Amino acid sequence: MQSRWNDAEARAFAEDDLAMRVYTSRLLGADEDLVMHGGGNTSVKSRVKDFFGDEIDVLFVKGSGWDLKTIEKPGFPALRLAETQRLAELSELSDLDMARLLRTYMLNPSSPSPSVEAILHAIMPAKFVDHTHTDAVVTLTNMPSGEAVIRELYPDCVVLPYVMPGFILAKQVYDALREHDVRASAGIILLHHGVFTFDDDARAAYERMIELVERAERYITQHAPKAMPEAKADVNLLDLARIRCAVSKVRGRAQLAVLDRTPDAQGYASREDVAAIATRGPITPDHVIRTKRVPAVIEQSPADGVPEIAAYVEAYTAYYNELREETHTMLDPAPRVGVWRGYGTISFGSSLKECRIADDITRHTRRAIQTAEQIDKWEALTPREIFEVEYWSLEQAKLNKPAGPPKPHMGKVAIVSGAHSGIGRAACEVLRDHGATVVGLDLNDAVVGEFEAAGMLGIACDVTDDDAVRRAIEATVERFGGLDILVCNAGIFRTGERIEAHTADTWDKTIRVNLTAAQRLITAAAPYLKLGIEASILIVASRNVAAPGPGAAAYSVSKAGLTQLARVAAIELAPDGVRVNVVHPDAVFDTALWTDDVLKRSAERYGMSVQEYKTKNLLKVEIASRDVAAALSALASPTFRATTGAQIPIDGGNDRVI
Repeated sequence: MQSRWNDAEARAFAEDDLAMRVYTSRLLGADEDLVMHGGGNTSVKSRVKDFFGDEIDVLFVKGSGWDLKTIEKPGFPALRLAETQRLAELSELSDLDMARLLRTYMLNPSSPSPSVEAILHAIMPAKFVDHTHTDAVVTLTNMPSGEAVIRELYPDCVVLPYVMPGFILAKQVYDALREHDVRASAGIILLHHGVFTFDDDARAAYERMIELVERAERYITQHAPKAMPEAKADVNLLDLARIRCAVSKVRGRAQLAVLDRTPDAQGYASREDVAAIATRGPITPDHVIRTKRVPAVIEQSPADGVPEIAAYVEAYTAYYNELREETHTMLDPAPRVGVWRGYGTISFGSSLKECRIADDITRHTRRAIQTAEQIDKWEALTPREIFEVEYWSLEQAKLNKPAGPPKPHMGKVAIVSGAHSGIGRAACEVLRDHGATVVGLDLNDAVVGEFEAAGMLGIACDVTDDDAVRRAIEATVERFGGLDILVCNAGIFRTGERIEAHTADTWDKTIRVNLTAAQRLITAAAPYLKLGIEASILIVASRNVAAPGPGAAAYSVSKAGLTQLARVAAIELAPDGVRVNVVHPDAVFDTALWTDDVLKRSAERYGMSVQEYKTKNLLKVEIASRDVAAALSALASPTFRATTGAQIPIDGGNDRVI
């Protein structure tokens, strides 16, 4: 642990107290061994002018929802200092009342809610206060000998036993301030929780934190010298999809399953004692909201239904029933983390963000567990103490807040072929906007960088290459845990060749791209779709199926064959819950195929203006790629859960089709 302080950088934040608070908060947030994903909190006491222009003492404290790594001035709501300090004098205060009172003390009611540790920050006798959940210190406290080790390492600090965050912790520190000369100490060590440092100088408070943490790191280096175990094993991706399916069903909606199969993750999962050490509790109770108290331990070859997940649900329900109170509402019992024996750890969530947070916490936790096992023994807080944080009144209150409408594809994984432009690109964007994790396949390798920038995964893939298709599907399942939506959209359109003049190249390539490639995609994806959630195959065919025209025999035949393929697939896959539906677009002109010149020439053939040509349908509407994409997303949603084998025209109404 080394100080990240930089004089040149610090000068850019020297304009006022709050700016300096932003700077050192970011220094703390930049080191995930100190704080992770919104953890930790910082504050500064200062003077500002209120609405009437009167100077008052305030506490700027980290607000809810802000991350120290990227925090800015608006992330520190200002509280009236004297009123906030007075709350510590109360003999008792419920957390809900505390949250309500703190909001009344805010100078700007539109600011984010202040940290639950605001009272504690207010009563600390220093201008700058830093609080972290540093791995090194908390690891040492999660051992039977932990308190003795901490007192040996920190004779110059106030060491306090674990209590619940919020008012109870503030009251504990308030009492400690009356018993100890806290200002003369190097900091406060909270067992199983973290470290507080403080000073009237921002740099001094920050670097004191670094020095205290470095003491614990030195101790760990001396007493836990063994390298963490590592292993390497191939993974059965169908088993991963089975695990994801089981967890999704328990949670009641699709979940991603992000597998960490790095050597250290597989080494941890390969330990003979992993089931025992992984299920003793989290590194700090704050993590329970993200990971639950313990992970699910899953055998190497899970059977259908994954009985370990069912056993986890049963154990979680028993844990809840034993510790619950009348005011509690049970959270869903699905695991957020799994230890897959021999193969690594899995993080479950409705979004990649959820999974990444759980994955980061899991990575730090397994290191802490194995460190403690080398020195002494991993011994987390009791189930009751963890339960109190998991079912904290402030967290329970969130359950009663009205939520916005759920996104229909949240937690689902979708693959779209022909994704770089046109209907394929629009389908990717609409599915993403509706919550899906989207993988786009395209021959154009620009899909990789462009999709990354758009929050999606792009894979350069020639869909006529069977091996490339298989690799793309396997890469998707390995990265996200499964597959729920397949959009077969890749296609080519060559016009102007009448049958007697048809070249072999036009015929063969059109059939290969438009029909055979879709069959290969469906064949490779089907085993994973059978384990998907509300699984759906969506086929982009054409108006030409029902109403072909001259000069496009290969295209019309390929799309007709594709439609027939979809009908057979709908029959065959229905017993496994996989729906297969077809859309027949026509006159979708906002694609790369339809340049201004092509549109003009086509309109002239009909004796029309370009605008007339674009709307030459019964409804006189212009059809866009997003119209097709919206229909595809709707077909994959629960709205059409009872529909398979359907063919839907998206052509504005065509009298020949009708």
